Amino acid sequence: MSKTASACEIKDISLAKIGKERIQWAAADMPVLKLIQERFAKEKPFKGLRVSVCAHVTTETANLALTLQAGGADCVLIASNPLSTQDDVAAALVADHEMRVYAIKGEDIPTYHKHVKIALDHKPHLIIDDGSDLIATLVSERTELIKDVIGSTEETTTGITRLEAMDRDGQLPFPAMAVNNAQTKHMFDNRYGTGQSTLDGIIRATNRLLAGRTVVVLGYGWCGKGTSMRARGMGANVIVTEVNAIKAVEAVMDGFRVMPIEEAASIGDVFITVTGNRHVIDKAHFEKMKDGAIVCNSGHFDLELNLEALEKLSTSKRESRHLVDEYTLKNGNKVCVLGQGRLINLACAEGHPASVMDMSFANQALSLEYLVKNKATLAKGLHTLPEAVDYEIAALKLKSMGVKIDTLTKEMVEYMNSWRTGT
Repeated sequence: MSKTASACEIKDISLAKIGKERIQWAAADMPVLKLIQERFAKEKPFKGLRVSVCAHVTTETANLALTLQAGGADCVLIASNPLSTQDDVAAALVADHEMRVYAIKGEDIPTYHKHVKIALDHKPHLIIDDGSDLIATLVSERTELIKDVIGSTEETTTGITRLEAMDRDGQLPFPAMAVNNAQTKHMFDNRYGTGQSTLDGIIRATNRLLAGRTVVVLGYGWCGKGTSMRARGMGANVIVTEVNAIKAVEAVMDGFRVMPIEEAASIGDVFITVTGNRHVIDKAHFEKMKDGAIVCNSGHFDLELNLEALEKLSTSKRESRHLVDEYTLKNGNKVCVLGQGRLINLACAEGHPASVMDMSFANQALSLEYLVKNKATLAKGLHTLPEAVDYEIAALKLKSMGVKIDTLTKEMVEYMNSWRTGT
């Protein structure tokens, strides 16, 4: 066993062969990232730089990590969620690529925090975060490392919300790229990726037919839109709950029933949270649920479900299927929680399809490069990848799909830039 392998914390190095094949399978559907990787291999934009990555350790993330490594980065990879790690992928990165990985599917919270500290012990120049736990720990506990940090990237709505709060409090001491705000990220990853993979996780965990059932989607952001659309496509009757009046109107106009969770709680068969907020399904809602209701979360953190309250409401709890916890309430009804309330698409399935993460991780890679190239001029605080780079990613994706689009004529450009021509 190599020195790198012995220092890592993964489940089983013997899983590497399976992981290698799965990483290659994902790579075949990530042509944009592949082009970036080939350029990085020649230009070495991260030569001599340490990068700490806190992300879901999946086949797609593996290809991002290999892209950074090809660019000269010295990477450490930890899991951003205790149930999202694909152990064979972690093994392959260690065995085949000498990458330091600290991620085990099912790791407990103390182990997760230990791995966060290991990632910071790497003394990173660049950080990729997923939920902003790494940044929050750095700023609150490891301030001595801040001086060497060029910047960070964040790809989740939840993480960006935390960074915005840090920025308002004057606690974001370096540039941070809000990757989730790129159009080629949130409009595709959140909608099509979350939409498909959420239902994939529910079906794998339960083997229940969705057609004819009432599915309640809490939140109508991009993730909620995708989840609602895919659930309806499988024949479900979809109810949307929202706190934002504009998004609620949009859901109504998209053809969904909209009502408060207080009303939906007694109607739904399947509940899916995608808000990024705390306790959106709470004690009063669990009490109203019908016998056999299925509850899951596709937002970043498990605190969207008040599982402590559910525990107190219950007389017993058992695992009725793998990663399906059945709670028997005092009123006799049973509520089934999937994936321990953690990200259903990663806890019970394989996460987003590679073709979607191709654009998301292209954003990640190019955001890190942007930080390095502009480190002398970028102010601390939140930044978005320039629109031109966003368009470049979309153009590369279209090219890989064999799709051509129109270009503006000289006459069109002149018309768009003039106020003189009217009706």
